[in-house]
Amino acid sequence: MSESRERIAKRIAKFFTDGQLVNLGIGLPTLVANYLPEGLEIDFHGENGVIGLGASPFEDQVDKDIYNAGVQPATVLPGASCFDSAMSFSVIRGGHVDITVLGALEVDQEGSLANWIVPGKMVPGMGGAMDLVSGANTVIIAMEHCTKNGDSKVLKKCTLPLTAYRQVNYIVTELCVLKVVHDGLQLLETAPGITPEYVQSKTEAPLIISSEIGCME
Repeated sequence: MSESRERIAKRIAKFFTDGQLVNLGIGLPTLVANYLPEGLEIDFHGENGVIGLGASPFEDQVDKDIYNAGVQPATVLPGASCFDSAMSFSVIRGGHVDITVLGALEVDQEGSLANWIVPGKMVPGMGGAMDLVSGANTVIIAMEHCTKNGDSKVLKKCTLPLTAYRQVNYIVTELCVLKVVHDGLQLLETAPGITPEYVQSKTEAPLIISSEIGCME
């Protein structure tokens, strides 16, 4: 796993508080379960029908019958509950998910999100993402700051078809933590050795930069 992905996952894990129900999306977000602060008690929800997911299993612990929503081997903790997709989405749509963590192709300064169409590739659809970003109380985006071509993924306006309009609360990348506020994107933290000016140079959307910026730990 790359250092940047590890940094993102570790930082997002610090958003959680005891007793929350958290959904982790496919890809990078699933890594967050491996970095929970010691003593923190939360429940992870899998949209494929489980509450009580644990960390990723070691190779010798893989159970062929236990997978997360991304069809990756998973673990379940004592007391976990399994149910069908109808019940799983009732949990989401009923507003019972405190936080959802999702990957993204684009996020814009209004908090809109595009994450289900990959240009030039066949994709099965948006899955549960539209329900999650609309139903969860807090939406956190976990993604690398730029594309492989070096283009910013934090934009003034999304160019791809939207998954959700103005639903994102936080964006965490390997460079920074951003909060979506009324006036745009507020820079809360930067990674060690990264300046606010550098973050802005890699970000299409204008950032709100205060005199006090924290450091991603």
